[in-house]
Amino acid sequence: MAQAFKRFLPMFDRVLVERLVAETKTKGGIMIPEKAQGKVVEATVVAVGAGARTDEGKVLPPSVKAGDKVLLPEYGGTKVVLEEKEYFLFRDGDLLGKFESS
Repeated sequence: MAQAFKRFLPMFDRVLVERLVAETKTKGGIMIPEKAQGKVVEATVVAVGAGARTDEGKVLPPSVKAGDKVLLPEYGGTKVVLEEKEYFLFRDGDLLGKFESS
């Protein structure tokens, strides 16, 4: 998996994320049907670009780094398949928030 990221780096202010897996069971052990599972809106940042450029040519660094847990919009992002795994590309400004590490 690490070799795929050496060959693929997001450009500018784009962020590559891996969505968290949807819960398939309740705490009581009941299986949740696929249609009833909500869309996963949490993800882990895998790689980030160098940042966006201003009109003056100055680089604005991204607000997240690899390993951060983020909240995604319900729709959007570009699906990217690397090493037979699905990832999504979002612009840094499209991310809704970042979870604090505990």
